[in-house]
Amino acid sequence: MDRKIKKKTWTAKRILTILGITGVVSLILYVFIFADKSSKLNVELDKINVATVTEGAFQEFIPVEGTVNPKTTIFLDAIVGGNVDEKFLEGGVEVQEGDTILKLENDNLEMNYIREQTQANLLRNDIENTNLNLKQRLFQSKSSIINLDFDIDEAKDAYERNQQLWKDKVISEQDFLNSKRRYERLIARRVNEIESAKFDSLNAVTSTKQNEERLESTKESLEIVKGNLNNLWVTAKISGLLSTVNVEVGQNVNAGQTIAQIDDLNGFKIIARVDQHYLARVYDGLKGSFDFAGKNYSLVIRKIFPEINNGQFNVEMLFENEVPEEIRRGQTVPIRLQLSEERQAVMIPRGSFFQTTGGNWIFVVDHSGDFAVKRNISIGNQNTRQYEVLEGLKPGEQVITSSYDGYEDKDKLIIKK
Repeated sequence: MDRKIKKKTWTAKRILTILGITGVVSLILYVFIFADKSSKLNVELDKINVATVTEGAFQEFIPVEGTVNPKTTIFLDAIVGGNVDEKFLEGGVEVQEGDTILKLENDNLEMNYIREQTQANLLRNDIENTNLNLKQRLFQSKSSIINLDFDIDEAKDAYERNQQLWKDKVISEQDFLNSKRRYERLIARRVNEIESAKFDSLNAVTSTKQNEERLESTKESLEIVKGNLNNLWVTAKISGLLSTVNVEVGQNVNAGQTIAQIDDLNGFKIIARVDQHYLARVYDGLKGSFDFAGKNYSLVIRKIFPEINNGQFNVEMLFENEVPEEIRRGQTVPIRLQLSEERQAVMIPRGSFFQTTGGNWIFVVDHSGDFAVKRNISIGNQNTRQYEVLEGLKPGEQVITSSYDGYEDKDKLIIKK
């Protein structure tokens, strides 16, 4: 009797097929669950910059440009106006205090001087003539009084004698009265002569005093005019460098007009231009430094000019200690203006990555050097060389600091050596 043969369900082929399908599904699940799903990009090692995270002294500073100026500059202004008659010196030469730079001419001043001098001479003559006339008048008065005293003595004798004779009936009453009137008239003349002499003396004193006051006023005016004439000669007020002479022969110069400039060579200052963004952070006493001829020189801000011009404001900086011997007016120097004191900080070098990330993230290189992964960080202050890292990095780690163009949406960079 025939037996019905049962068909095998699990054939070798079927088992292999199921195992194959299971393996593929498992692989897919593994890749989906456990594989690296980050966006990757291959980069060449020689096309990126890798820097090491360090820890050390950090100082925030900004680069500014400064111009060397003399510490003291004297501007020579015309005290009086006039035409430039002669120039003795040109700009660019050293001068000593008192050296004549140029001469002005002013006809009106010269005429005023002559007029005041003439007036003074006339007043001196008036005073001398008044004093001379007074002396002559007093001499005449004294002579008259002497003569009157002699006549009075004679008239008194005649009067007293005639008085007795009249009493004795020797002479007439008329003769007696005539002698009496003559005696009294001479006494009155003497009193009048004395009063007249006193009046003339007082009048002469008053006139002399007035003339002397006028003479004193004229002398003062004469000195002013004389001083103005002297001011036509423009001289150096200090020793130094005559940097500019702003007028030419024949040019008309007004009183108060600046005509020359002298720089004191005994010291220099630096005028630096700072971006207006830092106005609130700049103060008197803030320090800076610059390198010159192989040496470093310290500066300190002593004056701030808050006026904004083309987005910048000026500060005046003085040398703290030594001044470079070869430094000259008008030179420009690159200054590091220190916005903070030195402090310990974690730092990374400046790089083009910052333009893309804004300092919010960076690619950190794995210790194997084979790849770099994106990591969030926090950047604090910065200077021309470094960024201060507040969090996200540790000293010794390596980061990519070159440009991130094309990396913006990548989480991982595979480094090809």
